[in-house]
Amino acid sequence: MGPDRFEALVVREENGAFVRRIETRRIDDLPEGDLLIKVRYAALNYKDALSAAGHKGVTRRYPHTPGIEAGGVIVASRGDAFKVGEEVIVAGFDLGMNVSGAFAEYIRVPAGWALRPPATMTLREGVICGVAGFTAALSLYKLESAGLEPGGGCVLVTGATGGVGSLAISILARAGYEVAAVTGKADRGDYLRQLGAARILGRAEADDASGRALLQPQWAGVIDSVGGNILATALKSTQYGGSVAACGLVQSADLHTTVYPFILRAVTLFGIDSVHCPEDLRRLLWTRLADAWRPATLEAIAVECRLDALDEKIDLMLEGRLTGRTIVVLD
Repeated sequence: MGPDRFEALVVREENGAFVRRIETRRIDDLPEGDLLIKVRYAALNYKDALSAAGHKGVTRRYPHTPGIEAGGVIVASRGDAFKVGEEVIVAGFDLGMNVSGAFAEYIRVPAGWALRPPATMTLREGVICGVAGFTAALSLYKLESAGLEPGGGCVLVTGATGGVGSLAISILARAGYEVAAVTGKADRGDYLRQLGAARILGRAEADDASGRALLQPQWAGVIDSVGGNILATALKSTQYGGSVAACGLVQSADLHTTVYPFILRAVTLFGIDSVHCPEDLRRLLWTRLADAWRPATLEAIAVECRLDALDEKIDLMLEGRLTGRTIVVLD
């Protein structure tokens, strides 16, 4: 490929359907930005899968290249914030949603979107953590702000074999918490225990259909990435004064519940948004991810693929059949 051309996964709308192909693009076609980055690693997230499937709530216009996070090397820079040759991570903001994303050999972004990896993390480790690890860390930060602390009770993690769930278990275990993991994959128990889960629940155990407004209190805190009735069940099962962090919608965007967990048990429900997180908090959490909350199981969580295998991985993610973090290697 010439210096002005590169390969990218492109999603196009054709005859009412969305199709994905590897196409050759020109660097001049990329959006304006301060930094031109040669992508070395990208990571597949549920939001990427939705964008790749034509979800207009994520991506408004097509053709489009998804990919909300990338790790790479700066090859051109305007301004003094970064130098050519520096490694950076870009995660969040509008990358891969309405700006051409990371499933490509090059991206161009504003300098304010880029972050140098912590000194104790390699670029690859930073991408494995990525948006999923940052979301898990932000969730724990919010729970601790409401009084959660190690030894105060068990913390429930739903969607446990997914990227956010896997990293949440590892981060919580590293921070000294007892973790219960919810999964619909009965054969992934050993994987979850390797990450640090002390208890494993089947999906049916965490998906109450009784219609009761409150259930036996079990959880000091919850990190939920699935939404729907599993989130409602978690709220009904949280201990007095406990807190719940809602950071995903893999099961459903709907939430049907009552006010009873809030007014009878003083439960706090936090919404977790990793896209518009303030810069000072973003840097604090990355520092913790590289140190006190550093997952001890990054390699167990990561599964690599090349760009030409990504189409199949997207379908598997939409079907709920992936485990851990899928890392796209572009070098």
